[in-house]
Amino acid sequence: FMFDQANPETPNEVIIEEIHRLQPVLVGLSFLSTTSYPYAKILARQIRAADAHVRLAFGGVFATLNAQLIKLQCPEVDFVCRGDGEQLILDLMEHLDDPEDVGGLTWAKDGHVMHNPNRLMERNLDQWPFPDRDSLPLDFVEAMPLDVPAVLSMERFTSMQTSRGCPWPCVFCDIPIFNEGKWRSRSPQHVVDEFTHLQQLGYGAVAFVDDHFLLQPKRIAAICKGINDRGIAIHWSCEGRVDSVAQHLFPAMAKAHCRTVMFGIESGSQKVLDRLKKEQTLAEVETAVMNAKQAGIDIVHGFFVIGNPDETVEDMRATFRFASTLRLDTFGFNRLCVYRGTPLWQEYVKRGLVNERIDWYKYFKCSEIDPTCLSGEMINSERRAGLRRLFLYKLTHYPVQTFRLLRRFLRYMPVRDVVYLILKPFLGKGRGATKAEVLSRAVEHGALKDAAAELTQVSDALLEHVMNESKAERLRIQSEADRSREIHPSNSMEVH
Repeated sequence: FMFDQANPETPNEVIIEEIHRLQPVLVGLSFLSTTSYPYAKILARQIRAADAHVRLAFGGVFATLNAQLIKLQCPEVDFVCRGDGEQLILDLMEHLDDPEDVGGLTWAKDGHVMHNPNRLMERNLDQWPFPDRDSLPLDFVEAMPLDVPAVLSMERFTSMQTSRGCPWPCVFCDIPIFNEGKWRSRSPQHVVDEFTHLQQLGYGAVAFVDDHFLLQPKRIAAICKGINDRGIAIHWSCEGRVDSVAQHLFPAMAKAHCRTVMFGIESGSQKVLDRLKKEQTLAEVETAVMNAKQAGIDIVHGFFVIGNPDETVEDMRATFRFASTLRLDTFGFNRLCVYRGTPLWQEYVKRGLVNERIDWYKYFKCSEIDPTCLSGEMINSERRAGLRRLFLYKLTHYPVQTFRLLRRFLRYMPVRDVVYLILKPFLGKGRGATKAEVLSRAVEHGALKDAAAELTQVSDALLEHVMNESKAERLRIQSEADRSREIHPSNSMEVH
């Protein structure tokens, strides 16, 4: 049975009620990043208080990179699963009482943290069945922020993963370390089979959550052909790099109902791109966006980050100027944060800006700790001014494109909300936060504060030992990832 807590109808209380009703043997909590860790801890404690006998497991990227530390800090959690979870969970269910031979598992025995050997990374992703979505309400459209327009549709929506990993070394990303620098994919046949299954279930929109979908042209071509051959009408979105060699397939993707392509553009300053180790150029950005729009992709989205190390005011302004010249339909400008497990975090540890022992479960806006960054006040001020100029430029230079996008919004949103979104960049600070926004922030800050205050106390010697082991493991993985970027496609490129 699966719950998605992005659904507002499944708060912690509902999950606790279902645990009382179902009486499960094992409950797994999967979360991606540092930001979700406090909430996972709170839910774990509520589950443990409600049922003293159920086994609890954590999994996901953050759990993988911090397994021993989590086990020390969260005694409520019986197991921390590292890496891919499909086979691991099956093995764990068969050895719940004696999991010594379950690879990739961190657990406790006689008061000591046990860190079982890593599992070999699974290459054959086709062996796993499709996710069981039966427990998810079909009328639920995942609540995504407007700067990540996965589908921009009120069709019945779900997500799908067709590949795992990204071999590029961006300093702010932990995906290469989690996937050991490798990229693995499902076969086109398997992907199209899932599309067929989803259409039969009544879904009309799918967001690919691949870290880099646009990596292997033959696979993409086969997926698009399979979608068309089977008469699948599902709209879908994907994310990829601007230097992809698959851009000649954008027309085929559009024909196969790809409605949205999202690019990690990050900056309009080549100096900043190089600092972030994006390994892409501004010319490649321009070409990718132009190719996607000319191919008939409805929405081309650009992700940008500001508040970067060594970024100046002029660099930020160059980013907004650059964004205004691109035929982007939507864009998001977010302040750069640093998370444990990323190369930038490791750099900050070496520079003494982050204390690995104290801060391992935290994340920071770079501007809060890095003296080479602009101040938060300056960043926010420049962002407000940049967005005003950008919106005005889009409205005056690309009126048709802007009108079409607004028309899509108007089909699914109340008119007052659309009007507010248009006027928001020009309103300054006049409009305060809504009641819902205030409540959301209060809950978030309260949860973070409570979770931090209730940390399990660990002796300095034990913490030091685990920290050293964790550091050695991350450095080993990073070293292997740096030595070779590996792309492991599925064997078959045909769809039957």
